[in-house]
Amino acid sequence: MTPIKAVALDVDGVLTDGSFAWGPGGEEFKRFSFRDVMGISLAKKAGLVIALISGEASPLVDRFAQKMGIADVYKGCKDKAAALREFAGHCGLSVEEICFVGDDVNDLPAFAVAGFAAAPADAHLKVKGEADYVAQAGGGHGAVREILEYLMEGGFAGKPMGS
Repeated sequence: MTPIKAVALDVDGVLTDGSFAWGPGGEEFKRFSFRDVMGISLAKKAGLVIALISGEASPLVDRFAQKMGIADVYKGCKDKAAALREFAGHCGLSVEEICFVGDDVNDLPAFAVAGFAAAPADAHLKVKGEADYVAQAGGGHGAVREILEYLMEGGFAGKPMGS
């Protein structure tokens, strides 16, 4: 396997549990797991570049990216494979050096071009069937951290955990 140098994450269903709510003023709410926040922080410290590739154009994606110091954000993507290629070019990497984490059928084209594909436990059945790794945790419940730790502890990406 080509060493993984970057990870691109879908947002809804991966970093969140795929649900959202509206407040009384029409504002949108999504929940993110602090386990995933810690996982991203550790992955960045290990040298991995992190990107967000979302089919939605929610301002909450920008807010999460800002909090996490993620510069590469692709929102409103209808073609996630094209966004993955653009991210690779921006980073000077090949798509084989990127792990893509997705949960639904619109993520499958990105799975087809990524060097490594991963999914949360509650991903669509077709997505789990195409994934190189399926987390035990569900989207929004630590799946991202589990996937990042799998990559780093297995020596597939970044510096091994504890280095």
